[in-house]
Parts: sequence; C-alpha cells; structure tokens
Amino acid sequence: MKPNRIGQVAIPFAIVGVVVMMVVPLPPALLDFLLVCNITAGLLTLLSSMFVRRALDFSIFPSYLLIATLARLALNIAATRLILLHGAAGSVIESFGHFVVGGSVIVGLVIFLILIVIQFVVITNGAGRVAEVGARFTLDAMPGKQMAIDADLNAGIITEEQAKQRRKEVAEEADFYGAMDGASKFVKGDAIAAIVIVLINLVGGLAVGIVQKHMDITQAINTYSLLTIGEGLVSQIPALLVSMSAGLIVTRAATEDDLGTDLLRQFTMHKRVLQIAGAVVCLIAMVPGLPKVPFLVIGAIVLLIASRVKTDARPALADEVPALEAGPPEPAPDSPEALAIDMRVEPLELELAVDLVDLVDPARDGDLLDRVKALRRKIAKELGFVMPLVRTRDNLDLPSHTYAIKVHGVELARGEAPPGTVLVIGDDLSALPGTRTREPVFGLPAVWLPMEFRHQAEMAGATVVDRASVVTTHLAEIARRYAGRLLSRQDVKTLMDMVRASDPVVADDLNAANVTLGEMQRVLQELLDEGVAIRDLVRICEVVSERARSTKDVEALVEAVRQALGPAISASYAPDGKLPVISFEPLTEHALLETLRVGDAGSFLALDPQTAEQLSLSVAAEAEKAEQAGHQPVLVCAARIRSPLRRIVHTAAPRLPVLSYAELGPQLQLETQGVVNLAQPATV
Repeated sequence: MKPNRIGQVAIPFAIVGVVVMMVVPLPPALLDFLLVCNITAGLLTLLSSMFVRRALDFSIFPSYLLIATLARLALNIAATRLILLHGAAGSVIESFGHFVVGGSVIVGLVIFLILIVIQFVVITNGAGRVAEVGARFTLDAMPGKQMAIDADLNAGIITEEQAKQRRKEVAEEADFYGAMDGASKFVKGDAIAAIVIVLINLVGGLAVGIVQKHMDITQAINTYSLLTIGEGLVSQIPALLVSMSAGLIVTRAATEDDLGTDLLRQFTMHKRVLQIAGAVVCLIAMVPGLPKVPFLVIGAIVLLIASRVKTDARPALADEVPALEAGPPEPAPDSPEALAIDMRVEPLELELAVDLVDLVDPARDGDLLDRVKALRRKIAKELGFVMPLVRTRDNLDLPSHTYAIKVHGVELARGEAPPGTVLVIGDDLSALPGTRTREPVFGLPAVWLPMEFRHQAEMAGATVVDRASVVTTHLAEIARRYAGRLLSRQDVKTLMDMVRASDPVVADDLNAANVTLGEMQRVLQELLDEGVAIRDLVRICEVVSERARSTKDVEALVEAVRQALGPAISASYAPDGKLPVISFEPLTEHALLETLRVGDAGSFLALDPQTAEQLSLSVAAEAEKAEQAGHQPVLVCAARIRSPLRRIVHTAAPRLPVLSYAELGPQLQLETQGVVNLAQPATV
C-alpha cells in the first residue's frame, strides 16, 4: 500500500482509537505497547524538530500537537482505570514506579514535580510567548512581504511562478505561526492536567486500597501510590519531549542545515574561544577542595577540539579579501584605449549621485545591478529584443539623492531616491511624515517616508516601494518608451541571424525582396516606438518580404505588419476580452481622411495648428475620462490615418495606443468609452 493510502486510513483510525481508549478498558499488555508507542512518538517528534531547516518544513506540528495531547490523556485514563480496578497497570508503569524512583513515593513525587516545573514554567511558557510574538510579527509583516514580492515581479527579478510560490509560503508562514500560537495552549493545558490527574489518582488509590480492599496505609501506598507516580512519569516524559519539540520549532531560524550541524559549526567557529574556555576549566581544577579529574578531563577535551579547528571561520574583512585572479591588464588612464572607452556614448546609462552608490554596493545590501540584469531578461521576453547593457556609474555633478537616465548620451529622465527612505504611494498621505513627491512613471502623489515609519504606512494600506524598485521601474519605463532608439543595427543583425537559423526560407525570401538591414531596422524601430512587441519576428519578416515587392515605404511596411499582427496587438490591451475604445464621430473621421496627404517623410494630416491642437486635446480629454473610470482605452480609427494621427495625439496622450479598425481581433468585445467630435470644444 502506498504511503498516502496508509495515512488516509491509519491516521483517522488511530484518532478514533484514542477516543475509544477513554471508554473501553484495555488489557495491561496492550497498555504497555501503547505507552512505548507514546514514548517513541515523542522521541521522533523531538528528532524531527532538530533536523528541519525551517519551521514550515514541519507545518503539520500544530495539528499533531493536539493529537499527541489527546492520546496522552487517553492513556492516563486507561492507566488510571487499571490501577484503581486491579492494582496493576502493566510492566512499563510498574517499572517506572519501582525501579526508576527506587520504590520511594516521595522521590517519585519530587521527580514528577521537577518535570512539571521544567515543562510548564520553563519550556511551555517560553515556547508559547515565542509563538505569540512570532504570529504577531508574521501577520504584521505579511503586507510588506506581499508588496516586496510584487516589486520583484514587476522588476523582473522573479517569474510569475516564483511569485506564486513565494506568496504561498508567506500565507503558509502566517497560518503556521497563528496555529502554533493556539496550539501552545494545548501543551500548557496538558501540564496542568497531569498534575490534577496525579493528585486525583493518589487520593483515589488510597481510598480504594483502604476503604474498599481494607489495606493498611503502608500497603495502599506501596500498591497504588507507586503505580500512580509511575504512570505520571511514563506520561510526562513524552509530554516533555513534545514540549521541547514545540520550543525548537518556534525558535528555529531558517538556515541551510539542521540544528545539530548549525550548533556544531557555530560553536567551533572561533578557535580562540575554545582555547580560552579549555584553559579556564583546567585552571578551575587547581582550586583547593574541587575534584580535579572531571575538570581536567573536560578541559583537555575542549583544548583537543580547539586544536582540531584550523582557523577562525569568521567572514573576511574588507582588508582580508583575497586578491582576484589576474585578468587582462587594464589600459593606463591616459592611454588612447582608456580615453576611447571614456568618450564612447553608451546606448543606455544610469547615473547616480554619490549618496546613492549604496544601491549598487553588495556590501551594503545593494541589489540594483542584479535587478537591472533581471530587467533585461524581462524586456527581452516582453518586447522581443535584448535591451543593451546599462552602464551604471556615479556622477559628482548630480544633486544629492538624484539619479539620471540617459539614452545615447541624452538625459531623458531624472528622479530622486533619498537614502534611508521608502516611496509610499496612496490616496491619503497627509498623516505620514516625509517629503511630498510624485511617482516617476505615472505621476501619482507619493511621499518619501523615513524607513522607521514603513510599518505604519503598510498598516494604513498604502503601497510601499523600496528605492531600488523605484529606480528599476523608472528605468524599465524609459527602456520601453525609447525601445526603438535602443535597437541598433547590430541587434537587428543578431535577430536576422536567429531567423535564418530557425527559418532559412523566410530569410532567403527577405533577401530576394532586396530588403536591406537598414530598412528592416527602421520597420522594427517603428513597431517598438508604438509599443508593439517584435517577438513574432518570423511573421514580421514574412509580411515585410511580401509587401516590399510593391513598395519600400517604411510606413506602408509597418502598417502591413500591424494588420498581420492585429489580433495579437489588440488582445494585449484587453486581457479579459473586453477592449475599451475611443472612436471618432463619423463626420470628424471623414474630415480627417480628406486632409490626408503624402510627402517625402510619409503621410500626414494637413491640419492648421488650431485644429490639430483641438484634436489632440479632445482625444486627451476622452482618454482621461476613461482612465478615471478605471479603464485603459485605445483610440481606433481608419487604417489610412492611423500613423499620422498617432503623431499628432502622442504629445497630449503619450500612453494612449492608436489602433486601426483592421487590427481589432474578432474575439474582442468592444466597449465605447468616448467619441471625439471636432465640432465640440475640448474640455480637460
């Protein structure tokens, strides 16, 4: 039978059997067997809690604690019934009553009370307090952990599957510590019940022996009291083991090894500590009146262990870091090679003020560079091209707390990330201290909040973002907005080589149509500038090669590609199958079609400046209304005017996609969010 089938059958049967033991008398032989099973289960629980690497690895422990407590109470009842009815309760209890405590009731009571004090006062109270604090801190930190997961996901550091797994672990951790907070009360109740049961059994045993069986006091004590003490010790030893397990579980910090390995490694981490401890123990042996052999033996053992430890295993300091393997020699600072490197204009640069260098310093937990690497992977999967390497360096000319993003040497964005703060985004931030600002991507009201007030902001329901996430998100937005500029001729060559490797026929057809690498680059740049991913590069090449036989006009090639990719483009703006659209009043659209002209630089709308401004403001006003209603609309129009119209409205509504009717997928449900009419004045 498979293990899961055994668990499905045996565990419920055992739990029902525990309840049956409270009612049905058990023979002494079966009671001996069950008592041994109880001791074994306690030992297994203790060892399992020592070998887990984190508390969640033993997530069933709260439920097991209830079952183990109930089983011990059932065994107490079964043993009490046998002692009072027959004056005997099996070999295990009799051995604990006579051999373990030497047949002395007083000694047995003292040992039993000591065990109760250890379990109830020391272990149970401590474990209960740790579980209570752990549950409180875990629940308080849960919103912050969820936001950190979302920030890492948005920055591309983790995948969607990893984010789901981490969210599941956060929820399981909160459930576990909440359950342990309640389950610790079972241990405390078990200790109290053990005392009460022993007292009742002592009184009941004396009453049965003296009153019912007419024994003298000495005989009754030897018969019933010793068995009662033995039964208490048999039950209390596994209870103590389970209590120790609960304490180990709730105090266990997540590490890579088990408790024994961590304990030995950390105690033997410092050789000098072992040497001093061994020497001190040996010196104590010289004190008059103290036994010398135990101190000398233990001191010698500690010194022997110290001699086997080679050196201190502490982390290396900055001046102790070993030299890296020698690489190729760097050019001299004034050499032509070095000057050529310095004067080169990088495609994408991130400049940091001096006080922001901690963001890229691993020694100060700076992970910005790792986030940028993950961002490149995310952009590649999202847009279909590899974002160029981001050159990150400090700039003494930047003001404090400031960073700047440059594309081909031109600064296109600037933001702030004050050290020791987090960015809080929300509707009502007046109650929070800090510097008022705007979120750099969407312009939402925000506050740079001191780190010590982070918990207060999370409890208020605001979105809390760390500095590295702010910079990474801003960099991602710039990379998406200016992706066309970042796509170099060499990048296109690499993409074309990939097409030739996977679909050589398509590449040959493209060459037969005399499409140059530069023309292909302009087509891909236009697509990226309009927010269209070029991941389906094979289809793009197929459309370009077919259309290029009749025209080499880039605008015509782009429109042909967009119509071929239309269903995918429109579906990307309608994740739930519903596409919010803004359209033109028919007469307005007809008037725009009549103004369409074709020039050397492509088609354009021959509108006077006042009409063009009114057009862009009207579109922006409708887009803003839709966004305030919670929608992300698109502007739809005839295919002939789509490209020139986008150039007009892009300044007033830069985030508004412009689609043609031919690009709307048949599977989408259109929801009209506004109609633009030039006969009516624009209101914003």
